Amino acid sequence: MRARPATRPPTSTTGLPRSAGGQHDRAPGGSITLMTHPGEAHHDALSERLNWLRAGVLGANDGIVSTAGLVVGVAGASADRTAIFAAGVAGLVAGALSMAGGEYVSVSTQRDTERAALALEARELRDMPEDEERELAHIYEDKGLSPELAARVARELTEGDPLRAHAEAELRIDPDSLTSPWQAAWASLLSFAVGALIPLVAIVLPPTGWRVWACGLAVLVGLVLTGVISARLGSSPAWRAVRRNVVVGTLTMVVTYLVGLLFGVAVN
Repeated sequence: MRARPATRPPTSTTGLPRSAGGQHDRAPGGSITLMTHPGEAHHDALSERLNWLRAGVLGANDGIVSTAGLVVGVAGASADRTAIFAAGVAGLVAGALSMAGGEYVSVSTQRDTERAALALEARELRDMPEDEERELAHIYEDKGLSPELAARVARELTEGDPLRAHAEAELRIDPDSLTSPWQAAWASLLSFAVGALIPLVAIVLPPTGWRVWACGLAVLVGLVLTGVISARLGSSPAWRAVRRNVVVGTLTMVVTYLVGLLFGVAVN
């Protein structure tokens, strides 16, 4: 993911650069000047970082729940530490690679779609620039500008960087911040692996009689933390996210442990 240019002006709800007072500034003669708005200069970059952090928290949550279910299920069937550890490591590796591969494919598809849309827009700007300028003016009219001001805005933006103007107003795409599939894949892999280590370590280290209880306690603590963090990032009540995480994690461990017990009884 590439960083946004520091000189790029922030936009208002109409998609236009705003002044410090929140209005669209005009130079003498009626042209619109591009001025920054305090407090908005890094808003988009911060939103992107929060999205990545939120995805990392969710990946860690997946690693905690899925690996906990696996190792607790194996522990219910067998007390062999080596078997539990091997199953946990296999689950960690398989889950992390699956998450990374899925994220890579998903983000690559999204990026290919965005690139194709930008290429099509570039061809339309080259072949029918007048029609595209009128289309841009209509977009700003729909956002509340008068026809005269919308036409002036479209003309000045087209004289500057027409592809960026259409990409942001029409396609809702920032040409300078297309998501990197490799970054997304590595983020998913690492976050899942970190989450999976919590139940794996917690069930392998304690004595046999305490393994399941220690793993359950460690998992609950991890799920509470991921619930609180995800709630903070989403500006939602923490207790809802924590309750949801704890209920799902507890049910997963209970069900898989019972399945493991059934298999253990059958083997014995």
